[in-house]
Amino acid sequence: MRYFIEDLHKFVGETVELKGWVYNTRGSKKIKFLLLRDGTGICQCIFFQGDCDEQAFENFTSLNQEACVKVTGVVKEEPRSPGGYELSARSFEILSDSIDYPITPKEHGVDFLMNHRHLWLRSKKQHAAIRVRSEIIAAIRSFFDGRGFTCTDAPIFTPNACEGTSTLFSTQYFDDKAFLSQSGQLYMEATAAAFGKVYCFGPTFRAEKSKTRRHLIEFWMVEPEVAFNDLYDNMELAEQFVEYIVQRVLTNRQQELKALERDTSKLECIKAPFPRLHYKEATEIILKENKEFVVGDDFGGTDETIISSQFDRPVFVHHFPTAIKAFYMKEEPEDKTYSLSCDLLATEGYGEIIGGGQREDNLEILEKKIKEHDLNMEDFSWYRDLRKYGSFPHAGFGLGIERTVAWICGLPHVRETIPFPRLYGRLHP
Repeated sequence: MRYFIEDLHKFVGETVELKGWVYNTRGSKKIKFLLLRDGTGICQCIFFQGDCDEQAFENFTSLNQEACVKVTGVVKEEPRSPGGYELSARSFEILSDSIDYPITPKEHGVDFLMNHRHLWLRSKKQHAAIRVRSEIIAAIRSFFDGRGFTCTDAPIFTPNACEGTSTLFSTQYFDDKAFLSQSGQLYMEATAAAFGKVYCFGPTFRAEKSKTRRHLIEFWMVEPEVAFNDLYDNMELAEQFVEYIVQRVLTNRQQELKALERDTSKLECIKAPFPRLHYKEATEIILKENKEFVVGDDFGGTDETIISSQFDRPVFVHHFPTAIKAFYMKEEPEDKTYSLSCDLLATEGYGEIIGGGQREDNLEILEKKIKEHDLNMEDFSWYRDLRKYGSFPHAGFGLGIERTVAWICGLPHVRETIPFPRLYGRLHP
């Protein structure tokens, strides 16, 4: 039977065999301590001279950081130990040594750590962040699957630059030119007509030469789309979704949040309903601190921080100017200079984690806006079909996984939110 550290509470008083890697060691002549990690947790293994076999006690001095070992011993409850349990060791075996492991307990620079990302993942905080990411992904699936949504993933290769942007990666697709997807939204609009409530979840790509703490070149996004939802239904769904994710992480990943030294009191109040500001109200808040902001422009990171600092939970900004939104965003019927769009800004200056809104469902208006944005009408023939054959009101949004992980974990940079980040100027490892 294989035993894992996270399950030790089930085997108190029993002899078990653990396999893993040396996280740390210390000791004296008569007692030695081994911190063993196996991917599910860290366990303190205690070697008392006389209790364990003599050879094991002697071999302890040859242990190197990250050596792969097998330890046999009796499980004991110990609140002071990592995870609350420890192993009274009887024997151990070095399965594979680790000579001159490059990441030591001393301080290392970011470039060094990123060059060794394949090893940096083994460290306590990096491990904890990726475990939280895994929990968030599970929460995403659970939320939508549990509410009758159908997962209808969008293609990665797309035939056209759907928004006419220059930040796409192009590639040869046999005899045609293709682009790596920036969003699955247009395809979700199509599947929403077939299934009503849908979402896609996968990688998206932005060829942006950006080096901010909030941007990656390749990132993951979940994008729900719901037939017959309007802007306000969309915001209600989004706030329920974010509350669910945060509260589930708080329930299931306390140990990881503790390892990350996250102030969880700031997450405990993330509960719906969230504050909602019209764009005009948001700009009034910004102008009190940033006199240079131009009303009518989109928000920068500083502007988002100014707004979010006023609240203890995420805040919606809705009705952005039509001029700064994509061609598919529906106009406000009462005032066409504003769109039925919304962004959700996370607390503590982490910025936008959700962007979305209601889509234009009128064919004539949609075609007019395609022309205004100087896009090729033929590229959107299939998309226009959705308005020709049973057009319907619909709305949706996209949530970026990496920014959400950074926010919930309290991480300073999105590079630590995915196992192998792709950043401007960095493709390896």
